[in-house]
Amino acid sequence: MRILIYSYNYHPEPIGIAPLMTELAEGLVTKGHEVRVVTAMPNYPQRKIYPDYRGQLFCEEERNGVKIQRCYVAIHPNPGVVTRVLLDGSFALLSFFHALKGWRPDVILSTSPSLPACVPVALLKLIYGCPTVLSLQDILPEAAVRTGLINNKVAIRIFEVLEKFAYASATRIAVITDSFSKNLVSKGVPASKLKRISNWVDTNFIRPLPKHENSFRQQHNLQDKFVVLYSGNIARTQGVRAIIHAADTLQHIPEIEFVIVGEERQLVDLQNLRDELGVKNVTLLPFAPRKELPTMLAAADVSLIMQKASVVGFNMPSKTMVLMASGRPIVASVPGGGAAAQAVRDSGGGLVVEPEKPNALAKAIQTLYNDPARVEQLGKKGRAFAIANYSFEQSLEGYESLLASLVNKVKNLSTPITASTLQPKNISIKP
Repeated sequence: MRILIYSYNYHPEPIGIAPLMTELAEGLVTKGHEVRVVTAMPNYPQRKIYPDYRGQLFCEEERNGVKIQRCYVAIHPNPGVVTRVLLDGSFALLSFFHALKGWRPDVILSTSPSLPACVPVALLKLIYGCPTVLSLQDILPEAAVRTGLINNKVAIRIFEVLEKFAYASATRIAVITDSFSKNLVSKGVPASKLKRISNWVDTNFIRPLPKHENSFRQQHNLQDKFVVLYSGNIARTQGVRAIIHAADTLQHIPEIEFVIVGEERQLVDLQNLRDELGVKNVTLLPFAPRKELPTMLAAADVSLIMQKASVVGFNMPSKTMVLMASGRPIVASVPGGGAAAQAVRDSGGGLVVEPEKPNALAKAIQTLYNDPARVEQLGKKGRAFAIANYSFEQSLEGYESLLASLVNKVKNLSTPITASTLQPKNISIKP
């Protein structure tokens, strides 16, 4: 199959949907398919176009057998309604023209966010006469409204219209949790249009590693510490400030050290709060290259998932399965009825506490600090659950099967394209 992936985020962006779409695209190549990706100039999480990509309207490159077509986006470091419109509008417009440059796809796989990208994808569907699959990673504008990211009534209405159009124009919709399915069905989307394909983690890349002689611990003087780690985005939806307050209540235990890894600009607010409270047991660090992620996760005794109480229940942070795969227990400060809480409970790999309650967070951390055997037990359960439920191979097969079924239906092939009949090409993959 010739597969066009339409994704705002892609490699070399280190977090969020970019690693997922990169792994999916390259995985489909190893299965013998031709893949090209239409994406933006890399800018996340700094919200600045990376230096090597500045000053260009379009560019093309190839990585691990995937043809990557990038376009300029009007990114601004301070998000707002106007800047968001400029960002999404520039990507929707410029990516469409860039997507026309290249071979005709058999099927298009798009991701959301960015929601306005549904417009050029729908146009490409008409031009090429091919089916489309929407990989739904978040539900906008509902999630954005609940967390205060969007409060302009006009903007909300525009996004609501775009949301309906995205669901209606897609041939099929891939959802990452059952709660997504329930939400869409309640909005009138036929259940037959939906297919659940969980996000994944590369359990060979993210794996349990020993804490002794861990380079991350050594580099940051954490050898003798009980490390509580948060790594990822620091925005309105995460409620990361609660970590600083929890650390404050645990300063009487000198062995416990909180480590927060994030984008440098986002760390400033946390640094100010830490200094204001006089908290001495919090280390703030900028993102490191993705290749160092397994070592960093292995440095933790406990890993954190943070969400605000206002976060809608269907939201499922992609880090959930990554932390499980690392073999470290999770403390999830998240809404109790949400998808993240359910995943942690189902795995048996961690504790769930009420969000935005620093005392509850601190109590859970102290409980694990006092019970090393339980820490080990929870970590093993989480790892086993990730292997059984979130393997990349399972998700790759799910996407390949879905895409192939649509192509077969359109072409009415006498010999269907399936995973079993496809013969992988001899493709050399760079490390």
